[in-house]
Amino acid sequence: MRYFIELSYNGSAYHGWQNQPKAISVQEVIENALSLLLKETVSIMGAGRTDTGVHAIQMFAHFDTDVEFEVDDLTFKLNSFLPKDIAVHTVFKVKADAHARFNALSRMYLYRITLKKNVFNFDTAYYVKQDLDVDKMKEASKILFQYKDFQCFSKVNTDVKTYYCDIMEAEWFFDNDELHFIIKADRFLRNMVRAIVGTMVQVGLGKLQVEDLHAIINSKNRSEAGFSVPAHALYLTKIEYPNDIKYND
Repeated sequence: MRYFIELSYNGSAYHGWQNQPKAISVQEVIENALSLLLKETVSIMGAGRTDTGVHAIQMFAHFDTDVEFEVDDLTFKLNSFLPKDIAVHTVFKVKADAHARFNALSRMYLYRITLKKNVFNFDTAYYVKQDLDVDKMKEASKILFQYKDFQCFSKVNTDVKTYYCDIMEAEWFFDNDELHFIIKADRFLRNMVRAIVGTMVQVGLGKLQVEDLHAIINSKNRSEAGFSVPAHALYLTKIEYPNDIKYND
């Protein structure tokens, strides 16, 4: 049978989601716990890859096993075995061909910028000391909807076949003393969100003009876009799937 796991994690201590040869990953920690509890080697497939230091408020992964278990019991035991920075919310049975990565309809990310020095959020939001022209940043975000090819915001030397992404939402808004950016798309390229935010911060600082975004995107050149903002303020917040993905007994 195939099962989905819904989980959250604080990525500060991990070298991203995906297994690394010489570094600890979220995937490895969960696989070790599952293998121990089910008494067999278990591999999991995540809905996507988050980079080193990036967090997930909602992540999904799937695994296969013939071992019988009660889902609530496994959820409880996983949370007992897993460290405090990884939490499993649910485990549920899905159709045999359901895939955590390929069946995802959309993913949403949040980036948090703090505009005031705050001793309680320095490790969860990116502190920008200079004044930002948020209205211009909002204008810049609207330009993203005019394009599909976002190679300029992707890490170079990636193994993707296409740089096309369908952006569904992209918006800046205030939340108390923080400036938040949310972006939703069918898929994301490596480093894409952090590069987009860094480029828009440069627009907000007056180092780039709003209209410069057209030339940057059309260049398909990563060096033309802005810097990558720090990973510690980026959160994968939501992943959507078709309604019929669950297995019905």
